[in-house]
This record gives sequence, C-alpha cells and structure tokens, in this order.
Amino acid sequence: MKPCLVINLGLTPYRAAWELQRRLVAARKAQAVPDVVLLCEHPHVITLGRNGKGEHLRASAHLLRQMNVEFCQTDRGGDITYHGPGQLVGYPILNLAEIRRDVVWYVRQLEEAMICATSDFGLHATRMPGRTGVWIERPGGGEEKLAAIGVHISRWVTSHGFAYNVATDLRYFDLIVPCGIPDRRPTSLEGLLGHPVKVAELAPQIIERLGKVFALEMQPATRDALEESLRAHEHHQLAAAIA
Repeated sequence: MKPCLVINLGLTPYRAAWELQRRLVAARKAQAVPDVVLLCEHPHVITLGRNGKGEHLRASAHLLRQMNVEFCQTDRGGDITYHGPGQLVGYPILNLAEIRRDVVWYVRQLEEAMICATSDFGLHATRMPGRTGVWIERPGGGEEKLAAIGVHISRWVTSHGFAYNVATDLRYFDLIVPCGIPDRRPTSLEGLLGHPVKVAELAPQIIERLGKVFALEMQPATRDALEESLRAHEHHQLAAAIA
C-alpha cells in the first residue's frame, strides 16, 4: 500500500493549520511529499465555507471578541461551522489521482471512516440523504450531527476535511446555524456515551479506518520531519524560479 504520513499537530490555531495545508498541497502536487493526514484541535473559531451564507452567523463581531472566538472565511466547501477544543479535526492531503478521481466517493469514504470509528464505541452512526456528514438518530426521533465535512480539491489534491465532536462544548454552536441547517442540532461522542472521552481515544480509530477506506499505510511522523521536507521543496522551487 502507498504510505500516508500522520502528523498530530495538537492544539493549533486555524489559520496556521490552513497555511500548512497550502504548503502541503503545493508539495503534494509536485510529488515532493507523500499523502499526509494532519490531526489537530483548534482554539475557538467559526469558519465560513466558500458557499456559506453570512446570515448563518448569529453572533455579532463584538460578541465573538468577548467570547474569544475567531471568525475566518475559507476556501473549503460547505457552509458555516465551529471548531474548538475537544473536537478532532482531520485534514487529509491526498492525491486522488493516485487513489480514485471521484469527489463524491471521497466524501463518502470520509463519512465511512468516521461511521466505522464510531461503531468501535458501541454507537450506530449513519448518513442522511442529501446532507454531508455523520449523524446519530435519537431514540425520540430526529437526527443530530456528530461530524461535519468540508473539503477543497485542486488538481485532485485534497485539503480541509472533517471535524468530529468528541468532547466539544456544544454551546458554541449556538453562535451559528450549524452547516446552515436550522432544524438539526450537533451532538458529541462524550454526550452520547454519558462519560468523559478524550480526543486521543478516537484519533487512532479514525486513522485506522482512513487507512482502510483509502488503502493507505498510515505511518506516524513528526512535524519537524514534515517541515524539513517542505523547506527542501520550497528552497528548490525558489532556486528554480531565480534561475
């Protein structure tokens, strides 16, 4: 199987993770790095996708500043969402030209990996027709969203990805219309199980499932080693441009 590096960034500001993705996408297009999956948590931030609607932000700029919540417009698909501590965020930088050139299939496989990882905790997650993400059907009726997906693909190289609520403070979702769907609430793995769960407990399950659905050999790596490869590629690109 093709290798895929797994880098755990820990708690990382959203814009820093986005900039790292941009560098990785450029390097991946040039075959300077293998496929990579970045895992992280973000400080409180609300992001708006390229197809999102500004009116789905319910909070004023003043309130966001008071609550120390950043707002960021992005180039990913999807509408508006919240990221924060206790949420596992994954950014696969994959070359789909070497896997399968099918955007819808790619999104379905991200869902499949999270659905299967959820089953490892004894919960039945599912899809909703016409709505991206991972959902839980509640006993009293209705569905709640456990994980969101928003991706960007350029020349078949992916970026952005998924956000899975592990121990997320769901009150922050009150600041938005989550994913632009007003009649559906978010939920979390911790809330569903009724006991504390750490992001680190879910991460290995997600990585294992991503490896299976994309037929990749998931290899843990360090941020320093990744940066070394990126700097070498960027130095080569700069030297070629000057020449």
